[in-house]
Amino acid sequence: MRYTTKTEYGVICLAYMAMPGRTVGSTAKEIAECGGFSVPFTEKILQKLRKTGMVSSQQGNRGGWTLARAPREISLKEIVEALEGSTFETFCDSKRRGSMECRHFSVCKLKPIWYRTKDTLDNLYEKITLDQIARDLMGSKSSRFLERKKKERS
Repeated sequence: MRYTTKTEYGVICLAYMAMPGRTVGSTAKEIAECGGFSVPFTEKILQKLRKTGMVSSQQGNRGGWTLARAPREISLKEIVEALEGSTFETFCDSKRRGSMECRHFSVCKLKPIWYRTKDTLDNLYEKITLDQIARDLMGSKSSRFLERKKKERS
């Protein structure tokens, strides 16, 4: 199982917006600088997250990107599914296979293991909230960037 850079960056972008003390929207440029990402890629991620209702944006002086819901209401499962499509994909999943046929589907001995693995990940990721992720990142680059921005505004 491997998640794309889009998901890694998406989690960091959301964690930045969920940092304690954030009361105003952030520009895509600020969010991108926080993680060291390109602005166009950050904008692409934010647009995808907006379609799922996790973030919203407002234009103008007091505008910017903000969380659409409280961080404690957004799970890691929801984030991963928004950016990846699923927390754990196997060839057993008909969406992944498309028109390809699996000759072993009806007799596959691994299928129950893959389904249990997905269920286990889903249950774990459902319990991890964006609030927890943001708190875990407090000693990271994101929080140092936030502190620097607070000082610049003072």
